Amino acid sequence: MTRIAVRQVNPHETEALKRNGIHPVLARLYAGRGAVNNNDLNTDLSSLLSPSGLHQLDRAAIFLADAIEQKKRLIIVADYDCDGATACAVGIRGFRMLGAIVDYIVPNRFEYGYGLTPEIVALTIKEKSPDIIITVDNGIASVEGVAAAAAQGIQVVVTDHHLPGDCLPDAAVIINPNQPDCQFLSKNLAGVGVIFYVLLALRAEMRRRGRFDQHSQPKLDSLLDLVALGTVADVVRLDTNNRILVAQGLKRIRLGRMCPGIAALYRVSGREPRSAAPFDLGFALGPRLNAAGRLADMALGIECLITDDDALAWHIAQELNAINADRKDIEREMQDVALLHLDSFEPNANHTITVFDENWHQGVIGIVASRLKDKFYRPTITFAPGDDGLIKGSGRSIPGFHLRDALDLVSKKVPGLIQKFGGHAMAAGLTLKIDDLSTFQAAFEAVGKQWLAKEQLERIIDTDGKLEEAYFTTDFIQLLDDQVWGQGFPPPIFWDEFKVVSQRILKERHLKLVLEKNGVRYDGIWFGHTETLGERANVAFRLDANEYNGVTKVQLMIEHIDV
Repeated sequence: MTRIAVRQVNPHETEALKRNGIHPVLARLYAGRGAVNNNDLNTDLSSLLSPSGLHQLDRAAIFLADAIEQKKRLIIVADYDCDGATACAVGIRGFRMLGAIVDYIVPNRFEYGYGLTPEIVALTIKEKSPDIIITVDNGIASVEGVAAAAAQGIQVVVTDHHLPGDCLPDAAVIINPNQPDCQFLSKNLAGVGVIFYVLLALRAEMRRRGRFDQHSQPKLDSLLDLVALGTVADVVRLDTNNRILVAQGLKRIRLGRMCPGIAALYRVSGREPRSAAPFDLGFALGPRLNAAGRLADMALGIECLITDDDALAWHIAQELNAINADRKDIEREMQDVALLHLDSFEPNANHTITVFDENWHQGVIGIVASRLKDKFYRPTITFAPGDDGLIKGSGRSIPGFHLRDALDLVSKKVPGLIQKFGGHAMAAGLTLKIDDLSTFQAAFEAVGKQWLAKEQLERIIDTDGKLEEAYFTTDFIQLLDDQVWGQGFPPPIFWDEFKVVSQRILKERHLKLVLEKNGVRYDGIWFGHTETLGERANVAFRLDANEYNGVTKVQLMIEHIDV
């Protein structure tokens, strides 16, 4: 069941924003998202939170500055998603700018799984001979891996943003805004944001030691295109601090000041960097990088981001584009199979979804879980076969159901059931024995019934109400695209009633519409739906500028229709 709702907006806050020169519609949109003063809206780099708030950051800066002075070999161990790839690229580029000897390794998800495991430590020693290991976008749960490194005389710096477990690894230093005793005001940094802050602190420490001054120091803001991409692609909450990071990165991209890899990804995606928007990062560039980690090797994505050779970046971007096309085909087939598995699914009787297929691909189950979650509006975990009688699961959740905490509760209620797990509120991964799937399914559903009330299982599409006809223009769409929208600061969705002039099914999966209001007609598309509509419809939609044959027209991207 889906219901369209209109955000409540305080008119006094809207008027105050308008008096400060904010566009009247933007004032309403901002107020509805809790941004009610200049501090909430300021995206100047000078307004970024100070690095000093991050627990142990000064210690990390001193440790790493000493390592650079002693010419120690730093090896970054990255995660295999877009946040991990951009964090690794920021680390490689940033440490090199600061004079470090640095290289990286990224686990193949199919051979080694996630994080700094003892196996990855052994591989890193064999292939890279590290003096110090630095994790990016992982490591907070790597108790055994850090111990294995220490046993070989290798110190570990953990930089991560995932939620810690009951026991922290015994690392030389841990930087994570979500670790105990960390007072940093933004708990929503992505992994790429954490390593960027580490570099800021390290630069300050090296400046204090006289290695350079304010004028001669390396310009770390040149890394913000990568920080923006990883932050948006990881779907972390875009609080004020993250919006500054993203806005500054987009600003650089629009000016053409981006690394060759991002430029190549824009080109291969058919997107225009001069009008760069968060949508490009989340739905065009991010998936192409993620595809490498899902189906091949994320080292390919990282190489795209760290090369300064335009031709090589373009060559790799084309490879990533081909891999992403394969990912789409696999995903489509898996989704069809998933719907067959759930043919008898009763939404009223189930609070969660757990589904497994022996032919599924480990690298794509997370996307399928996301699609099923969107369709059924239930916390969803999809499983694919692993090795040695194990299955690998990837989950996506809905508001009000903290997925990692739910898995933690299951592991405590049924000790030994989950072999390992990790993640955060809206996404998590886990490993089970295949014979334990039905036990897990029942235990997970029990937590769902315990935590989720009936009204929480109703999808509510929060809209910004009706939009005046004067703003159905490409100029207004450009104004919206210039803003930073994303998780926790959602892009505008409007609502209105339209006459349905025509409807047809596109590619057997989508509904192509012509809608009319007050004599003005608009093209619309509702992806993933083929329902037949009546003469009139209540429509929740986003505005989009659709270019065809050199002509740009307003198009309605439909989020929901009451049918």
